[in-house]
Amino acid sequence: MRFSRGRKFPAAPEALLYTVAVTSCLFCRIIAGSIPSTAVFQDDKCYAIADLRPQAPVHVLVMPRAHIVSLAECEASHSDLLGHLLWTAAEIARTKNLARGYRIVINTGEDGGQTVDHLHIHLIGGRAMTWPPG
Repeated sequence: MRFSRGRKFPAAPEALLYTVAVTSCLFCRIIAGSIPSTAVFQDDKCYAIADLRPQAPVHVLVMPRAHIVSLAECEASHSDLLGHLLWTAAEIARTKNLARGYRIVINTGEDGGQTVDHLHIHLIGGRAMTWPPG
């Protein structure tokens, strides 16, 4: 576990293969450090930051370091990474004292509300959630 509160992060992982999609992807640029951000959590598989437009007192985005467009693009080879992203979200929720509950959201595609073409998980908590969400 590597959290931002006074703990050191591991050395930067190996460079991404910089394709046009990666160099134009907002989240890839944040992960690479070309857009400044403050990590909530990071390791060799994922990077997490606070959402700039939070929908709750706690709203964190957990994204894989690998450029994957969306959940719809995932393959069987991504199953370990997907599990790690969920574990990371739960671990962040524990550090944020969200014992009363929280919501995990993965928007997929235009109709699903995905606005950045890089797979990411929204961890939302710190208030009561309603249903249906949207």
